[in-house]
Amino acid sequence: MGPVECVVLAFPGERLQVAAVTAIAELRRAGQMRLIDSLVVVKSVTGEVSTSELVEYEEYDEATAEIGPEANLLGPEDAAEAAETLEPGSCALMLLVEHVWAGRAADAVREAGGRVSGTVRIPSDHVEQARAAYRDAVSVAGRN
Repeated sequence: MGPVECVVLAFPGERLQVAAVTAIAELRRAGQMRLIDSLVVVKSVTGEVSTSELVEYEEYDEATAEIGPEANLLGPEDAAEAAETLEPGSCALMLLVEHVWAGRAADAVREAGGRVSGTVRIPSDHVEQARAAYRDAVSVAGRN
């Protein structure tokens, strides 16, 4: 099994964006990730929090095709934690995913006698800041 991660995707408004769920379905079909469980969290404009399972939405059947009825690994505590990050009048899609591609890569490393000795998640905004700083440095160096 590859690494498993809980990802929270937040959206403005109280309804999920179909394009985001479609992208998840595409990753699943391509064999890059496996959707283990999901939970939709809505924070109303008055601050009330409600949850539902993604599998309850017929329009997302393609994304949730592999989730069995026994999943339910994301629960009320997880929803409450996600809701704390939401603005009133917004929603989030919580995904428990297995990174299948990473599992295949780790298997190949182990078969070659190696091991995965650690992983560190780097926030995307840090990567973008580093790229911008590099571009600026190259630009300045090119003028000198």
